[in-house]
Amino acid sequence: MRIAAPLAAAALVALAVAAPAQAEPTPPRGLFLTVTGDENTWIRGVLLQCPADDTTHHPDAWAACEALDEAGGDLDRLPGDPHACTKEYAPVTVGATGTWRGRPTAWHKTFANACVLDAVTGPVFRF
Repeated sequence: MRIAAPLAAAALVALAVAAPAQAEPTPPRGLFLTVTGDENTWIRGVLLQCPADDTTHHPDAWAACEALDEAGGDLDRLPGDPHACTKEYAPVTVGATGTWRGRPTAWHKTFANACVLDAVTGPVFRF
């Protein structure tokens, strides 16, 4: 019996070494976009993948991807959709984290209200 235990241990070590390594799950590529209401009273989010395809959940992914392409992926340079807004103060905070064309991205900004957000960011945060 004393010989069986070392043989069993050696067999287990051999199996562990021979077993293929488990691959880490690959995180989804794209930008996870969020919009949060005043004092975190609500939040919504969506994964935007570009180029847009049938698997994306963004309602206007094609236009959002086009706006990001025009801005070179710099969310501070989005072309937006300029229009007049009221001066109501109901802040909304938006965020974009993930990868854009293979580059890591982490961006957050607060706007005075949803209208200003829409005017500045256009289709990117329209979800």
